Order: sequence, then structure tokens, then C-alpha cells
Amino acid sequence: MTANRSYTFAISLSVLDHLGRNLYRSFATILGEAISNSWDADANNVWLYIDKQKGSFFIKDDGDGMDAGDFQNKFLKIGYSKRKGGQSHSRKGRPYIGRKGIGKLALLSCAQRIAVISRVSGGDYVGGVIDNSGLDDAITSDLTPDKYPLEEVDMSIFGELVEDHEKGTIIYFENMKEGIRNSLDYLRKLIALYFRFSLVDDSFKIFVDDERITLDDLKDLTEDTEFLWNINGLDDPYVKKSLKYDKNNRKTDVNLLEPAKLITVKGDVKGFIASVRMPRDLKVMATEERIGVDLFVNGRLREKDILRHIPSARIPESYLYGQIHLNDLDDSVDRFSTSREGVVPNDEKFEGLLKNLGVVLNVIFSDWDDWRRKHHKAGDLENPSIPVRERKAEELFNEVSREYEIREDPRHPGRKEKVDSWVDELTEDARYNFPSYAECFVSENLVRKHIKEKKLRLSKEARKQVSEMKKKETANKNRGNISIEIRKTPIDTSYLSMDDLANMVDKRDPIKEACLARDANEYKPIRDAVAHTALLTDPAKNKLTTIFANIKERVRTLLSGA
Repeated sequence: MTANRSYTFAISLSVLDHLGRNLYRSFATILGEAISNSWDADANNVWLYIDKQKGSFFIKDDGDGMDAGDFQNKFLKIGYSKRKGGQSHSRKGRPYIGRKGIGKLALLSCAQRIAVISRVSGGDYVGGVIDNSGLDDAITSDLTPDKYPLEEVDMSIFGELVEDHEKGTIIYFENMKEGIRNSLDYLRKLIALYFRFSLVDDSFKIFVDDERITLDDLKDLTEDTEFLWNINGLDDPYVKKSLKYDKNNRKTDVNLLEPAKLITVKGDVKGFIASVRMPRDLKVMATEERIGVDLFVNGRLREKDILRHIPSARIPESYLYGQIHLNDLDDSVDRFSTSREGVVPNDEKFEGLLKNLGVVLNVIFSDWDDWRRKHHKAGDLENPSIPVRERKAEELFNEVSREYEIREDPRHPGRKEKVDSWVDELTEDARYNFPSYAECFVSENLVRKHIKEKKLRLSKEARKQVSEMKKKETANKNRGNISIEIRKTPIDTSYLSMDDLANMVDKRDPIKEACLARDANEYKPIRDAVAHTALLTDPAKNKLTTIFANIKERVRTLLSGA
């Protein structure tokens, strides 16, 4: 079935070694080159068949295929580009992904042997085998390409794959150099994430072991997504179908905690950025692979984790993933590195894109913090719009209030929504009351420590207050049938609040001059309200803030011995 002909590389073998076998690093890049070739060949379908036990896999397509001349003069001619002569689209009108004609060298970088067969409609199979061990010997011996013909193909290794295969190309990767470490679920997710045209164009389908790659392969990621930002109205199946974003009226699925937001920036860039519940949700299964914000050009992944070019060190960044599309990067200038794993440095258009992304990120960071806090989750600690103490108080409130969440009960419709609204109403007051209680706790206990160290005696009024408090405690314990000690250190001062304690450490007359006792007298009624978990009016909050600023300073002075 294979034409009886000898095929050779059209390039120095040593150059081929440097360009190809040592150039491509990631399995995703290698898969990308193979799938991209199928796209450029106008294939409707691409099939991957993986044998983890043998560490091998097949990739098959039903594209236009190659005859003998194409295989020798195009496939084996390193540097041959489909774009020569000004062509930029395939026969079907697809934008060509390949540019330099060296992507095929990716095939040499991952397996010990690669067998390639191809046929045009009505023609015989042509092809050959590239054996990396034989290629090593040829390079060591400094053979010229004509002295290193490809091996003939044993067609039996392709088995049923050639049945009903009217046209197209099949490649067999034998003995993967690092094996096939990842699960099929991982590979399916990888393909769904990085080979976008398989999800965008219904005329191009990718199958793994005869099961089509679909949006369902990203189900876990979809379920972990909380917020979504659409850049310049990208019409994308994952955004539209999985995350339920409609660019006309911004509808969202219940999965998203907030309606998707449209961000408009200058230029032809489009895309989406989403955030997940926790950074760990972006890790792909049990691998080191992490989903990020990636750059696509004409549907093909061109740069992973584009945000690394504009690092912010802000907390929200570790929650983000998405896709940025700028087809304008694919013009008469080749902006991509030889390995096709990134954009060349200092490219003017790329720098313009990064500038636009900086604007987008500023909006996202602000929204993310607001929305996370709205839904009682930790936000961005580095956002100065909320004082640190209020933010910490809010986080503590969120942790506590989460324990009071109830489930929706069909017997009591709307009950959960009502309870959730009660919690929401308490959030703002919690930002003030929680730290106010903490200030009360710290200041009064420090004054008690000071009194103990100085061995100060209680006044007659203070002893009377202690006696009354002890009687109340005893009565309450008896009523509750409690026999345990309640106070950790049941000394007399533990029964006194700041107004009583202040009179012991500051002997000045509060009527005649400013002192801790005067501040404590003003502080007491509001302090008692806070201690009894009452919600304060705005004037009371302002009054307490002012008074406690004085109290803190006087306590610091007291503790310093001044």
C-alpha cells in the first residue's frame, strides 16, 4: 500500500537535530503541532489513539493528505511554508496556523520511532519511518541527507486505522521518550483547554479513543468558576454554553456568583478571564500543570500564562484563568519564537496587548475583591480601600457566620434567602463591632496586668462592685446548674470593666481634668452595648472611635511607665 520509493530529509541532519529534536519541550506543544497540521490540511476529524502501557500513540486525520511529491518536497523539506506565494488560508478558508515549516520537527522530539503514512483521495499511501537511534548514528557519522533514507513503513502496525481511510495522514509515535505519564482524563482536558478550534468550529472535531472532546471535559473547571469578565464581547462556546454568558444581556448560570461583566478596551483583542473558588482549582489533576490566562492567535495557543509578562503579585492573580485572542499578531511579521512556545521579546504589538491587559486587570482586581467580600469570602488584602483591621474582622465574621448557613428546604421556600440576607445585613456592623470587642479585650486585660504588677489596692467602690458581680455570677451558675470555674483567673479585677479599672490607675479627678477615668466613663455605655452584641448607630461608632483613640494612648503611656 506504500509507494516503493526512497525519501530523504531536505536539510543538513545536524541542523535538523538542533532545530527539531532539542527544540520542543512540552507534550502540549507536540500535540499542538500535529493537530495544527490537520487543521491546515482541512481535516474534518482528528483521532488520537493512546496506549499508555506501550508508551505509544497514533494521530489520524481525514485531511487532504499527501502524495509522493508532497511528502518529499513539502513534509520533509524543513522550512517549507504553506504561506509562500501570499497564501494565508486553506482551500476551505481556514486561516493557516503553520508559518515557518519547521513545526513538523516537533514530531522528532518525543518518540524513539515515528512512522508517517499519508494518501490523497484516490491515491496510494506514501510515507516512511524516522528512527531516532538511526538518525543519531547518521549525525555522528556526518552523513548527508541523501545517505540517510527513511525506513520503509510496515503497514501492519496501522491495523484497522487504514480501513475506510480515503484520504489524510496517520502518524504513529512509538516508545515515547518519557512515556505517557498522564491519564486520559488529563489529556482530554489538555486538548479542550489548548486546542480551541476543536470547540469553536463544528467542522473540526478531535477524538481520543473515539470519544469526542467536548465542553464536558472542562466540567470541573466550570463548576469551580465564580466570576467572569468578557473582553470586547468574545463569542466563545465555553463562555456561552458552559458559563452561560450572553453578551447581549449578560445572563449567567447559577454557577457564577455574579453576572458576567463586559470590559471594553481599545484594539482588536478579545477574550475572557474567569476566577475560581481557590487557587488549587486551577491545578490539573495530580500534575504540575496549572491552568492560566493563555494567548491564542487564529485559534491556536501561542503563549501560556501571558500574565507572567505583567506580574502584579496581587492575590487575585492566582485565582484567574482564561483566554486572550489577538489574531492581528499573525501578519506579515513572524512574531513567534522558533519553538512556537511564545512571542519574541520586545514585539511592539505584543507590548500593546500587555498594556491593554494591564487596564483589564485593574478592573478585575477591584471587582474580584468587592465580589468576594460580598459573598463572605476572603478578598484582596493588598487593596487599600478597606482598612486591614476591618478586612480581618470581616473575614472572622465570614468564618463564624458560615456555620449558621442553612440549606434550601422545599417545605419552607425562601427561608434560606431570608437568613442569608440577615447575615448580609450584619456584615458592615461586624467590621466595626469585632475589632471594637478586640480593643476592649486587649486594653482591659493589659490594665489588669498592670494593676497586679503594681499591687494596687481596690477602692471601696470597686470592692462593692466586685461583690455584686460575684453574687450575680453565683446566682447565674446555680440557675444554669454549672459548677465549673468560668473565669480563667478569678481575681477581683476580672470582675471590673474599664471604668472601674481606670479609677485604680489614674487618680486624677475626671471632673477637673482629662484622664483615663474620664474617657472610661464616656466609653462605658457604648462598650457595654458592644459587649452585649448590640448594633451601634453611626454617631455611637464615631464616639467610640474617638474615645478609644484616647484610651489606647493613655494605656500605652501607663504600660511604658511614663
